[in-house]
Formats: sequence, C-alpha cells, structure tokens
Amino acid sequence: MAQQRLLLAVAVLSFVASSSCRGFQIEEATIDAIHEGFKNGSLTSTALVQFYLDRISQLNPLLHAVIEVNPDALRQAAQADAEPYPGRSCSRCGRGLHGIPVLLKDNIATRDRLNTTAGSLALLGSVVRRDAGVVRRLRRAGAVVLGKANMEEWANFRNLEGTGGWSARGGQGRNPYVLSANPCGSSTGSAIAAAANMAAVTLGTETDGSILCPASLNSVVGIKPTLGLTSRAGVIPISPRQDTVGPICRTVSDAVRVLDAIVGYDARDAVATKEASRYIPRGGYLQFLRTDGLRGKRIGIPNGFFNYPNGTVQHTVFLQHLDTMRKHGATLIEDIDIANLSVIVDVLNNGEQIALPAEFKLSLDAYLSNLSYSPVHSLADIITFNNAHPIEVWSVETFAFYLIPIIPKSPILVRGLVSIT
Repeated sequence: MAQQRLLLAVAVLSFVASSSCRGFQIEEATIDAIHEGFKNGSLTSTALVQFYLDRISQLNPLLHAVIEVNPDALRQAAQADAEPYPGRSCSRCGRGLHGIPVLLKDNIATRDRLNTTAGSLALLGSVVRRDAGVVRRLRRAGAVVLGKANMEEWANFRNLEGTGGWSARGGQGRNPYVLSANPCGSSTGSAIAAAANMAAVTLGTETDGSILCPASLNSVVGIKPTLGLTSRAGVIPISPRQDTVGPICRTVSDAVRVLDAIVGYDARDAVATKEASRYIPRGGYLQFLRTDGLRGKRIGIPNGFFNYPNGTVQHTVFLQHLDTMRKHGATLIEDIDIANLSVIVDVLNNGEQIALPAEFKLSLDAYLSNLSYSPVHSLADIITFNNAHPIEVWSVETFAFYLIPIIPKSPILVRGLVSIT
C-alpha cells in the first residue's frame, strides 16, 4: 500500500503542475468550458488531448482505467484545431463535440489502429470492418477518439460471478476514491476515467447495470438509454433485447451533450433504432436541462431498493436527495410495491440467466463472423483459448485485489487531490 500511495501522490503532484493551458484549468472542465476555451484561444484540442494522455500515463498504472490510447489522437486533435471555429467559414465546425476527447469502452468497435477486444486476449489483433454506429456519430460530431477503456472482461459475462472490474488486457480496475472499494462494471474503466479526469467524456454499454452501477460507485453520471435509442451496431454483444450504449461523464450536462451526439437511426441496427428514433425530441435533449426541470414531475420511489438502515450515512443522504427533489417542485410517490419484486431482481430465477447465455452465443458468433480478421471465430473457440491460457486470462492480480483490506489510512483520490484519512 505504501508504494501505491507514493505512486498516486507523485502522479497527482505532476498533474497539478500541468493541469492548465495558458490560464485554462483543464481539471473538471465541462464541454461548455472547453468550447469556450477553444473560442477565446486559451485552449486547443491538441493541448487537451496531451493533458489526458499525460494523465493516463500518470494514473493508469494504479487505476487500470485505460486499455490502450489512440496513436492517432494527437493528429485528430491537430486537425480539429486547424478547422476555423464557429462564426468563420467552416461547415464542419461548431459541432457539438468539436475537438472533445472521448474514451470508448473496449467493446465498441473503431476502424483504426485501436483494438476492440471486450478486454479479452482472445480477440487481440482482430480487425473490424467499420466503426460502430455510435463512433460514426461521434466522429461526425467532431470528437477525438482518445482510446479504449478497461472493462470487466466480456462485459461481466465471462462467468456467472463476474470479474469485479478485471480484464486480462486491462488488469484490475480500481475505484479512484477508495482504491480498495468495488469499482463495479462492466463499464469499469469508463467510469474510473471520468471520475479521475483521464478523459473529457466516456462511453459505456449496459445489458443489466453496466452503466448505472459503475457510474454510481465511482460518483459520476451515467445515462442508460432506452433500447434502440443508440445503435448497437459494431458493439460486441450480449443480448439484442437488452444491450444499449450510453455516456458516462462528470456532469449531467456533459452526459446529455454526448447523448445528443450518439442517438438516432442506424441501418445496421434498423429494427431497434427505427422504432426508438421516433421518440427523439426535435432539437435534442439539451433543451430540457433547466433549473426548474423538476417542477410538476411525479417521481416514484419503489420499495425494495433503498433499504438503508436508519441513521446510516446512506439513509441520511438518501433522505436529503428526496428533500432536494421536493424543494425543486417534484411530487414524490413513496411506498410503491412492485408485485413479485423478489423474483424480478433474482437473476437466477427470473429467466435472465437462461435467456442471456443463449443470446450471447448466437450474437457473439454473428459479431465474430462479420470481422475482417479474427483469431477466434466462435464462442467455442474463445472457451478453448481461455482453457489453453489459464495464467494469462486469469491473473493473480485479480485475487490479490480482493485480499486488499479496506484500510482507513488508504489514499483517496478526489478530483485530482490526495487525501490520507
């Protein structure tokens, strides 16, 4: 633990020394602030990307949030800087994510020099035919692809118990606030990177909790879109009935801006996106970010999910959140009973663990068959690979992580500051 504390302290001190660009404070910067910096000349996309690359180099040996960085990220940033900013003659400028570095979960395909492996060594070196649908939209919005985020291997579907934020390629992801705390998954690295200022914004995916859980446990904002609102084309699948792609960011406004950029119809995911795209509001979602947005809203508080013991910090904070919503004009409907809730949330008895393995096999085999090149061609091949490489695919680091005690004197990274408490 002493070595980890020293590494974290050195990384943070280096970060503090380099966290500004001509007066622009990059740490915690929102998309709005970044674009204002581009506009007034206090920031460039190149400087922003270099900052995040340095930040990844400093913190990733400890946090394991990023699997690989894009070797073309600086070139993309320089291209964004070369484009005149809004108000000048440039039809491609002023786009919603112009020059913004985005970190993608490692199951979201990019047709570039980055790998797409779902954290598995079995897919290392595979070649996709095209960008995922959401990546095409990000590029059209002007975003810079920063790299690929670590994730629970195979999106927490490597085994029934999950891997606790670990992958063979990325190692054990760690919660940046309390290193021994559960970072959750499967969008582990996306949430860690957002929390630790290792990227401006990130994308995750969810089948069942894989955006919401890591966003919650790493204290960032995750949006799980309605199925089909965002394209799943080019995303390593689990289930076409449940998979979705969404943003994980430090603020609600940033998450909404990213959501606006990635929603919409995709011919390669036609059935789901055609149906959902009918409900995308004209003018996007950003228009609904209002300080009085809760006024007149009815919010249900179902029983069975927030059973914090009276007097605990969780219970106190939960009640404070309810009071905040009331003060902003929301009507809360409490004590809602959901019939058969115990069965619904029990993955062993609600049918999910019957449906998902079958859907995973069919969907994954279909994904693999559409690759330009792959060292494996079926789920059976992947199982054979894992059995043939037990040390490489199940590192002792995983078990060591779970042996780390929750020590009160552990270092806590809070938005770039170290606190030894």
